[in-house]
Amino acid sequence: MTDLYIESIGDGNGQDLVFLHGWAMHSGIWQEVSASLGQHARVHLIDLPGHGESAIDQSGALQHWVDTVGKILPPHCIVVGWSLGGQIAMELALQYPKVVQKLVLIATTPCFIKKIDWPSGAEPKLLELFWENLKKNYKVTIQRFLTLQMTGDESGIQNVQKLRKHFFERKQPDALGLEQGLAILQTSDLRSRVTKIQQPVLLLHGENDVITHINAAQWMRQQIEKSQLVTFPHCGHAPFLSYPEQFVACLNEFRTNS
Repeated sequence: MTDLYIESIGDGNGQDLVFLHGWAMHSGIWQEVSASLGQHARVHLIDLPGHGESAIDQSGALQHWVDTVGKILPPHCIVVGWSLGGQIAMELALQYPKVVQKLVLIATTPCFIKKIDWPSGAEPKLLELFWENLKKNYKVTIQRFLTLQMTGDESGIQNVQKLRKHFFERKQPDALGLEQGLAILQTSDLRSRVTKIQQPVLLLHGENDVITHINAAQWMRQQIEKSQLVTFPHCGHAPFLSYPEQFVACLNEFRTNS
């Protein structure tokens, strides 16, 4: 069984917000927004298996990660997922409908890999090449990955510095955790399942995101009945760093609306 690291902050009597970070990251990347959100809600920051301070075992499929997180969800919570964390969040909403009250998907795609009927994905060789480079030179490859996340961002240099600062505050991800997370991105295709999501969904996406194309968010907006899409101009893959005040305002409005 995987032991997950959880940091809980904020108002103990408020709405429970559960945050799931992206691949190769950790829960420390939410520092720009967690304190503000914690003024009116109870914020739970989770390190995914093999990332940050969370341990990992040999079971690495998406379902195992979903089961691991699902066991510790507080009742009637809002799950906030970024990128890979967004794919896990969608499965949590589908499999724990009585626990997950609402869903926030940041820079999320139902299918990361490009396919004949899915032009909004990334080339499969891109992830394979990234993994090979990661094994050869971890630090340089991660630096490039962090920079890529801010490509197209109006304040790219400043926000890359923020991301790097938060990222390197904790130990590097476990190699097995990186490999399992990458396998999830390479193989998961949730397109046939998103229409079954019944909870209200808030989609947040940067207009210039080069990792998960905005077309994916627009497609999900059309497929999920109770969804709304907010886009951020001149913004890359991490709107919570590029527009922290607007991001918090969006979540607070979504949290309080019935």
